[in-house]
Amino acid sequence: MRPIADFIMRGRVQATLVVAGCAALPLLFWLSAAAGCLVLLRRGSDASSVLGLGLLSGLVSWHFTQDPAGLLVLLGAWSLALMLRAGHSWNRILLGSVAVGLLCAVCVGTVFSSAVEPLAKAFADVLPQAMGEVYQSFSADQKAAFGALMVPLTIISIAFSSQVLSVLCLILGRYWQAMLYNPGGFGREFRAIRIPRKVALSLLAIMCLAPFFGTYTLILSPLCSVPLVFAALALIHGLVAQKKLAGFWLVGVYVTLLPFMQLLGPLLVVLAIVDSLIDFRGRLASKDADNANGEG
Repeated sequence: MRPIADFIMRGRVQATLVVAGCAALPLLFWLSAAAGCLVLLRRGSDASSVLGLGLLSGLVSWHFTQDPAGLLVLLGAWSLALMLRAGHSWNRILLGSVAVGLLCAVCVGTVFSSAVEPLAKAFADVLPQAMGEVYQSFSADQKAAFGALMVPLTIISIAFSSQVLSVLCLILGRYWQAMLYNPGGFGREFRAIRIPRKVALSLLAIMCLAPFFGTYTLILSPLCSVPLVFAALALIHGLVAQKKLAGFWLVGVYVTLLPFMQLLGPLLVVLAIVDSLIDFRGRLASKDADNANGEG
C-alpha cells in the first residue's frame, strides 16, 4: 500500500488522477475516498481542487450507474476527515459517523429514491426463496407487511454500509498519512480509542429503544453500533500490543469476524460497553506497573 500512498502524495496531478479516476470506477470508489482523506489530512484547504474534481467524477459515475454508494462514501469519508483534520478525537469521529449514516439515509430516501425501488423489489423477489416454507406459512397480511418493509430495510442497508465504508476509508487514509510522515502514529491513535461510559450507555439505550418507535427509527440501532464495534476492535488491538502477542491473533480475529459478523457484531458491542465501564487496558497497565521488578 505504501507505493500507492507515495504516488498520491507525489504531486497534485498524481493525487487528482487517483481521486478523480477511481471515483469514476464503481468498484474503486473506496480508493478514491481514502486517497482524498490522505490529501485532505495532509494538505488541508489546498486539497479543495483535488476533492472537487473527485466529487465531480463521482457525480458523473452516479449519473451513468444510478448507484449512489460511491458518492455517499466520498462525502462521508471526507466529512469525517475534516473533523479529524480539525483536531477532534477518534471518539468524536466515530460518533460523527452516526450523523453521516443518518444523512446518507435521508439522501437515499429523497435524492436517490429512484435507486432504492429496484433494489427493494429484488429483495422482495428473493425473500420467498430465502425464507422457504416459513414464508409460505405466513398469511396474506403478513406477506404484505414484509413487502412494505423492503424499502425501509434497503435504505437502512445502504446507509449502514456507507457509514462503515466511510470510517474504513478514513482509517486507510490516516494509516497512509502515518506511514509516510509519522510511522506508528496511527497505531497509537487507534489503540487508544475507548468510548466514555455515559456515551456508550447512551448508544446502548438508543439501540435498544429505537425499534419501538417505528420502522424508520430502526436505523438508529445499526448506526449506533458502529462506534462501539470499532471501539471493541481498538480494544483488541490495544490488548495484543500491550501483552506483546503475535500478530496472528489479530489475523484470526478478522478472519473470524468477516464471515460471522452478524454473530460477533453484538459481542463486540457488549465488549466495548464493558470496556467503557471497566477499562481493561488501564487496569492491565496498572497491574503490569505494580508487578514490575526491574528485570526485563
